[in-house]
Amino acid sequence: MVVEKDIVAISIPFSAGVVTAALLPPGGDAPYWLAAGSCLAAAGLLALACGRGGRIGVVLALFYCLGVFCHATALCAGPAPGPRLPAERALQGLLRAIDGAGFAHAGTAQLLKALLAGQRSGMDPQTVAAFRAAGASHILALSGLHLGILYGFLQGLLRPLGHSRAAAALRSTACVAAAAFYLAMTGASPSLVRAFLFIVFGEIARLLPGRRRRSVNVFCAALTVQLAVSPTVVGSLGFQLSYLAMLGIVLVFPRLEAWYPDGRRRDPVRRIWSAVALTLSCQLFTAPLVWVRFHSFPKYFLLTNLGALPLTEGFILCALPALLPGCPQGINNLADALGQTLVFFLEAIASIP
Repeated sequence: MVVEKDIVAISIPFSAGVVTAALLPPGGDAPYWLAAGSCLAAAGLLALACGRGGRIGVVLALFYCLGVFCHATALCAGPAPGPRLPAERALQGLLRAIDGAGFAHAGTAQLLKALLAGQRSGMDPQTVAAFRAAGASHILALSGLHLGILYGFLQGLLRPLGHSRAAAALRSTACVAAAAFYLAMTGASPSLVRAFLFIVFGEIARLLPGRRRRSVNVFCAALTVQLAVSPTVVGSLGFQLSYLAMLGIVLVFPRLEAWYPDGRRRDPVRRIWSAVALTLSCQLFTAPLVWVRFHSFPKYFLLTNLGALPLTEGFILCALPALLPGCPQGINNLADALGQTLVFFLEAIASIP
């Protein structure tokens, strides 16, 4: 059985191979053969020179070559099939439910369509510009944030099943199945796929007795599987930002959070500090790429995330029951108020010079 540290050892060279292939010039397979042959030759020389340590080098080189060839063969495979008909029908049903919820402000329904279905074509252009100027574009793009909120909502609904092993297995199966269907329904963006894989590996670790759930292992396993299934996704900006943000959370967030002195678990200041540490950890790894691609940096990213993220979560959690028939009007009004407060807050941030 592969031990936990082997996951990291496999993931790094495999990912490096995929990245190398993505950077090579397109057209012809000679560069791929050259890269793989050079790597295997170097590994063979290392094996002869170093004995057992060299054999480890051969294994690493092999996974590097696998990454190269994965990307090369993916270019010949053609586009992936679109979502199946049941998922398409479910998406249309969700959009109809949002339109029929009867929110007081028309902009609330359009905002909810963007947050739940990834469809922001009906949003006011000024609102979209405010999200962008405030550094909150990631809220409108379907990502791990949205799937995480829905996953937590479903976990809460299934909590009455109890805490037995059978109940835990049933809850995990239901959550993974629902997340997979939501993935198909919304088009499976790279960041959503990453979040789905994190959920899958997290649930597997939770159900295996005696297995510790280590964030770095989940990160490496998800990265390897996603690149193995779809190597060309490595060029997607959403994929890059999603994994960079998670890398910051895995490597930096626990250290920043530990700076807060020990005390009560429900200390509200601790929760604020955790939110600050989470935001800083993500920005530390994503800001350089954002600057390279867009030559911009959100000046008020900390204020934006501290206010917008809890508002987004509250809005989605209130809006979900508001979509059901017979929902009390008070919940509908609360969801509408939270949606409008989120827009007002980001417009105010965007107006700061």
